[in-house]
Amino acid sequence: MNADGFGFGTQIRKSPYFEATVRWGATGFSVYNHMYIPRDFGNPEQNFWNLVNDAILCDVAVERQVEITGPDAARFVQMLTPRDLSSMAVGQCKYVLITNADGGILNDPILLRLAENHFWISLADSDILLWAQGVAVHSGLDVTIGEPDVSPLQLQGPKSGEIMQALFGDSIMDLKYYWLREVELDGIPLIVSRTGWSSELGYEIYLRDSAHGDALWERIMATGMAFGLKPGHTSSIRRIEGGMLSYHADADINTNPYELGLDRLVNLDMEADFIGKAALRRIQQAGVSRKQVGLIIDCEPMQGPNTTFWTINKDGAAIGKVTSAVYSPRLEKNIALAMVSADFAHVGMDIEVVTPSGPTRATIVERPFFDPKKKLAAA
Repeated sequence: MNADGFGFGTQIRKSPYFEATVRWGATGFSVYNHMYIPRDFGNPEQNFWNLVNDAILCDVAVERQVEITGPDAARFVQMLTPRDLSSMAVGQCKYVLITNADGGILNDPILLRLAENHFWISLADSDILLWAQGVAVHSGLDVTIGEPDVSPLQLQGPKSGEIMQALFGDSIMDLKYYWLREVELDGIPLIVSRTGWSSELGYEIYLRDSAHGDALWERIMATGMAFGLKPGHTSSIRRIEGGMLSYHADADINTNPYELGLDRLVNLDMEADFIGKAALRRIQQAGVSRKQVGLIIDCEPMQGPNTTFWTINKDGAAIGKVTSAVYSPRLEKNIALAMVSADFAHVGMDIEVVTPSGPTRATIVERPFFDPKKKLAAA
């Protein structure tokens, strides 16, 4: 199948790896940050097993980077997020929330600090480039904000470390969880970080020159074959097992950090001001009216993830919605992330979920569903 068969237009961008992913068997695409992302390489369950047993290579060039440089870069980045960045070192990565004036979540990216005054915001699916440029206009701060020619790949799974060692040598094994390093591969300029959207051991490889996209993909696949590397896509099964958020599904502009139990990403006591600080203080003091929970849904194994939000009922009244649901072949259960009224957010409570095949019983449980201490990813 060639790319022309998909009928893609020019208004949605293709990644530097697009042709390679088609050659390697991508059969379906989605759109994320105005760009195509491969979402299907055949069987999603096989993709999951490839990830948790060996390794997969994923085109995630859709994780666009917002680059912030200039003398006031650090001060400006702190304005965007309620997470305290005062101790963030050069070479470090942090998971952050970007909030608006109402405390609503606009994005939950990884922030990378490449130099004292050089940051990348590695985006989930929303237009933070426009937000950051808008915030900068009247900020009085000396910053330059743009989208660099940077396109990440994710190399994820238990064999990813061995593949990285084969690609970059033994020194790459010193790279710690949530840290980054500037490297080259066959003269191709890269940033490598110990991060990823899988809850498994993994790396993100940020290509800094899109002209090398095809060569980089082929080089990694060729090296990885001996370790069982397969082309793949970010796994809905694994990320829901790990309780990882999908922006627009599990969180959006009307969701605040406290509803998600992400209090650790909000520091109201720091001196620095940030957008949403007053609103988040009010929310913290008043408490939230709804909370995210985990669910086990008691029905036949689901054939794929939910494509709509499913209503949750208790005693005949609607109390919330399922945001992400999937069957986990490892846990042999239908698992889900859901947002429910705080009055009912109690582990062990039985509720009813209205699935496309009808109402079914479900139970509220702890999340994440697997490896809650992130021992695999941080190993």
